[in-house]
Amino acid sequence: MILSHITAMSQNRVIGTQNTLPWNIPEDMKFFRNKTKGHIMIMGRKTFESLGPKPLPNRFHIVISRQELSSADPAVKYVQNLQEALAIAKKLIPQWGEEVFIVGGGEIYSQSIDIVDKIYLTVIHQNFEGDTYYPEVPLDKFILSDKLDKTIPLPFSFLTYVRKV
Repeated sequence: MILSHITAMSQNRVIGTQNTLPWNIPEDMKFFRNKTKGHIMIMGRKTFESLGPKPLPNRFHIVISRQELSSADPAVKYVQNLQEALAIAKKLIPQWGEEVFIVGGGEIYSQSIDIVDKIYLTVIHQNFEGDTYYPEVPLDKFILSDKLDKTIPLPFSFLTYVRKV
């Protein structure tokens, strides 16, 4: 299993405010859609709820919640912690692919930063107000393997980090 983070953050590490993104960058949304399509996504309950009334198409959603929840949707499974999410993801790899994406929120990113293999990080080159933050990337454990700078609708960069072997 390849475990990956995928997120966008501002210069001041903000990834969200009141369960929404504080920016609108269509190219980043397209990047997220293309990377996660056909894969398993692990996320917290609030992140899942922020996606809208239905799960995203052609993805399997593993939702971490302290509450005992269930879903009638076959593409959604609720669990109570990250370890349970990873165990379910491992069983679903033959159907959904080797790469499993952690898509938020801040607490789930912090719990998993030490075990991920790859980080897809979009950095927006300005500060935003927010209430949810992405943890510091431990640069002693990761190397920057890819970078693509963009300027529209505002300056941002697509960064890919891979864990050092």
